Amino acid sequence: MDAAEWDERYRGTELLWGAEPNRFVAAELAGISPGAALDVACGEGRNAIWLASRGWVVTGLDFSAAALDRAGRIAAQAGVANQATWLRRDVVHDAYPTGPFDAVIMAYVQLTAAERRESMKRAASVLASGGTLLVVAHDSTNLTDGVGGPQDPDVLFSPVDVVADLADFADISIEKAERVRRPVATPDGERFAIDVLVRARRR
Repeated sequence: MDAAEWDERYRGTELLWGAEPNRFVAAELAGISPGAALDVACGEGRNAIWLASRGWVVTGLDFSAAALDRAGRIAAQAGVANQATWLRRDVVHDAYPTGPFDAVIMAYVQLTAAERRESMKRAASVLASGGTLLVVAHDSTNLTDGVGGPQDPDVLFSPVDVVADLADFADISIEKAERVRRPVATPDGERFAIDVLVRARRR
């Protein structure tokens, strides 16, 4: 989907992803002292706004103007507008803010392998010394063993793929790389989606 299609999708619903932060983002970053954070493909800003509410200064990137407009409104309603900056950027082709950032989040940035490697490289490049890079995504096995998410195998990947994407960064250590299950309510009852969870840190 291109930016115009995402604009239409965001305008077609009140909150596409809900107001609460992703459960894995909240669990992995809750214990980290606030600093500067970059939310790559931030959408409506749920993770960025959660971080801002905990004292972080956050920059959110997305190529959907509709999503960023909504993120700005929600941040203002939450009283954290002065701690959040929203930039319209294509996270594959456009430059990222130079940072450095104490946390970089890539939550459900589902791209082809070449695009994913490029965006991962850009994200890692702006990570501060001691900073955390957190990747959460729909896993490749979700297509057959999970529920929901993209049905295009070309944009699904595994924790092993993310580790390989970061292999050229000798000063970045992998602290966690695993598949995790996320409960999803369906008409047939609760089922589980399978996600990638990778947490890395610049030494």
